[in-house]
Amino acid sequence: MNEVVVLTPERILEATEDVLRRFGLAKATVVDVARALDVSHGSVYRHFPSKASLRQAVAKRWLDRANAPLAEIAEADGPAPERLDKWLRTMIEIKYSKVCEDPEMFRTYLALAQDACEVVKAHKELLVEQVAHIISDGVKQGVFEVADAKAAARAVFDATVRYHHPAHSDEWNDPAKPARIDALLALLLKGLEACKR
Repeated sequence: MNEVVVLTPERILEATEDVLRRFGLAKATVVDVARALDVSHGSVYRHFPSKASLRQAVAKRWLDRANAPLAEIAEADGPAPERLDKWLRTMIEIKYSKVCEDPEMFRTYLALAQDACEVVKAHKELLVEQVAHIISDGVKQGVFEVADAKAAARAVFDATVRYHHPAHSDEWNDPAKPARIDALLALLLKGLEACKR
């Protein structure tokens, strides 16, 4: 064992992802992660006190990576309807591409996310906040008219769930999906529109 290695949480998370790819969620252990890093499992536990905390950190890291382009869109300037459309399409594309790129790893992350309920809950709340920010901008721009931006954001998020929630991933290859998404987003944007006076 090489106990001289400078261990960081990031290095441990990278190694954990590699171990998960090789062994799968059911068989991967903290000892496997330590072996991949050439350190004792106690060294890993100094950074992550339990296997559950390590799994939660891996799930959070994965969700944070998926969130980065969405945060950029939410914080950008420009017309709110276009930003909201782009945000929703990007979210859907991120989830879809994860399934297509590495279906086995996607299933692993899905199982991790189901175990890391608090991490997933915080992630969903962050996504709703991003949508609420865009909707609030739309109200300020005079293009959206809603009484409560957060409630509207939650409704938009819920209305699009079948296109971004992994529980519906078996439907994502439906050839009619693009037309359905177009129709749904047009309906949502129309529902948010301010009345023309």
